[in-house]
Amino acid sequence: MRETLVLNASFEPLATVSLRRAVVLVLQDKAVVELARPGLRLHSSAMELPAPQVIRLRRYVRVPFRRRAPWSRRGVLARDRHRCAYCGRRATTVDHVLPRSRGGGDTWLNTVAACAEDNHRKADRTPEQAGMRLLRRPFEPTPSDALLLSVGVYDGERLPGWPAVPAA
Repeated sequence: MRETLVLNASFEPLATVSLRRAVVLVLQDKAVVELARPGLRLHSSAMELPAPQVIRLRRYVRVPFRRRAPWSRRGVLARDRHRCAYCGRRATTVDHVLPRSRGGGDTWLNTVAACAEDNHRKADRTPEQAGMRLLRRPFEPTPSDALLLSVGVYDGERLPGWPAVPAA
């Protein structure tokens, strides 16, 4: 399970890794813990370490520019915070606004999180044809936003508990 966000030395989101991998990076002195999980500490016979939720690499890693976040079902559910786009209840499926049978594809702007009941009720129709209204419009997250959403630390502006970065 990927549950720890990895930031570059410049605080740019890079990836998500397992808790185990994050601890190894910290113990190898390749990363520092920027945000720990509240109330959770890891213990060994010789040391105690806060369980990292966000770590930052000590050295800058050059990465190729990513123009778009890759689409995935998990990404759509995370983007919509597991809330149905039609009724607001807990979402477990992904619905195509324009059904695939009518030319709709697996894209960020054509998919929304939906509960099973609304997905079944809408069936192979557009929301207008089914008499359903979207509570919010789908959007395409940036690659950085997609990473933050996947870890669950994105509040729309900054990481929780972090001061705002002053404008340059």
